Amino acid sequence: MQPIRLLSSFMTVGLWTLASRVLGFARDILIAAFMGSGPAAEAFLVAFSLPNMFRRFFAEGAFNTAFVPLFAKKLEAGEDAIGFARQAFSALALVLVAVTVLAIVFMPALVLAMASGFAGDVRFDLTVDMGRVAFAYIFFISLAALLSGVLNSSGRFAAAAAAPLLLNVILIGCLLLADGGVGASLGYLQDFSLGEVPALPYGRLLVIGVLFAGFAQFALVWWAAARSGMVLWPTLPRLSPEIRRLAIIAGPAMLAGGVVQINLLVGRQVASFFDGAIVWLGLADRLYQLPLGVVGIAIGVVLLPELSRRLRAGDETGGQAALSRAGEMALALTVPAAVALVAIPGPLVSVLFERGEFGPEDTARTALALAVYGAGLPAFVMQKVLQPIYFAREDTRTPFRYALVAMLVNAVVAVGLGLAIGYLGAAIGTTVAGWAMVWLLSRGRDRMGGAAAFDDRYRTRAVRIVAASLLMGVVLWLLARLLGPALASEGWRYLALAALVGTGGAAYFGFAAALGGMRFSELRASLRR
Repeated sequence: MQPIRLLSSFMTVGLWTLASRVLGFARDILIAAFMGSGPAAEAFLVAFSLPNMFRRFFAEGAFNTAFVPLFAKKLEAGEDAIGFARQAFSALALVLVAVTVLAIVFMPALVLAMASGFAGDVRFDLTVDMGRVAFAYIFFISLAALLSGVLNSSGRFAAAAAAPLLLNVILIGCLLLADGGVGASLGYLQDFSLGEVPALPYGRLLVIGVLFAGFAQFALVWWAAARSGMVLWPTLPRLSPEIRRLAIIAGPAMLAGGVVQINLLVGRQVASFFDGAIVWLGLADRLYQLPLGVVGIAIGVVLLPELSRRLRAGDETGGQAALSRAGEMALALTVPAAVALVAIPGPLVSVLFERGEFGPEDTARTALALAVYGAGLPAFVMQKVLQPIYFAREDTRTPFRYALVAMLVNAVVAVGLGLAIGYLGAAIGTTVAGWAMVWLLSRGRDRMGGAAAFDDRYRTRAVRIVAASLLMGVVLWLLARLLGPALASEGWRYLALAALVGTGGAAYFGFAAALGGMRFSELRASLRR
């Protein structure tokens, strides 16, 4: 895959992910407006996070991290890649059925593990109830993740990247239905046995929507794979040598690939002891996840199969070029985003979320968390660039060890600072752990050489990208003060935020071009592809 083609693939995934994240913003804006930071909102966020966390362990974090390199190498070698995929599909389905049944039975224990601060109040019962409905989402979405790996390894990125749109469309529809009074006719949505819980119909309808969305996403990627000639039907699972090797590689990758999720779990535990904190951290997480998803996920999806194929073919030079261009793209798009999140968190949160049940205090608390997460954004994205270096070599043990260290750092910082400064300690722990993980991955990469090393062009441009981003941050900070009255005005705040973001973007690209941190000719060529 040539560098321009590689950038084109990044953009295909990135643009679809951007569309999904924009709809995700719309969804979260409605959740904040209709549900605020009350018990129903917190219960839904924790219930929904349960299948998502396990999905990243079993599918994206572990199974696909091991599956994609093996599948891509079989494709490159002309071996029976589809037969291997069918075996993996069947084995994963069997594991998911067992995990889903166990989770539904032991949901109270899972909720305590996620948010022990809920114990003894109405949020606990609500989360257990919602979690049992939402958890089956893991079955459909994890199989969809495996199908996405099959499509991505064969160079087909669009369908898998577009599938998350369905989740947000369905959940937005559920919120609008609940606001239209659907809850008045369905006893499950209200359930007054729990007492008067504000916004409960919204949360109950949302978890039903999550289940339907999982099936819809699975159906879309299965159809896309079938159209590409890769029909995956479940067969009788068997422990073949290939599946045994897949399991051996996937074991340590379960932690290495899902380290961010484990760190968020620690943060959620800390936050559960402070009323409203799960919503504040959740919305801040949503904001920094926009650039993380658009850039980090796109790079991870494209880079892992590309590096695997390069290594199989013995193309060390091509592997180094692919890694370096991915690193450039990651820095060029996430360093300025991180600076912006640190420089203007208040205006971003206020304009996007402050309405209805979400008040000024909620805005202030969320903005603080957003600034802290923003400081860690480059680290979260660079993990997506550095981990495929190991995974493409089928080395999941080294990232596993690094993940253990990062988790220990996160736990110590989050719990220690949580006792001293409250919920913000959770965000600080996540950010510090993210940078610790990048430092460890970089040290390990330096010992590999060859395709694992960044080239001179990357190192030169990285410095210039950081300089351009810092200059942009100064422009944003000054302009936010100038536009302060307009940002606080109901009639003008949307235009003021658009002007603020637009000016910041123009300033960054201008500084980057002037300093030599970015070449617009490369972006134009990529878009033409």
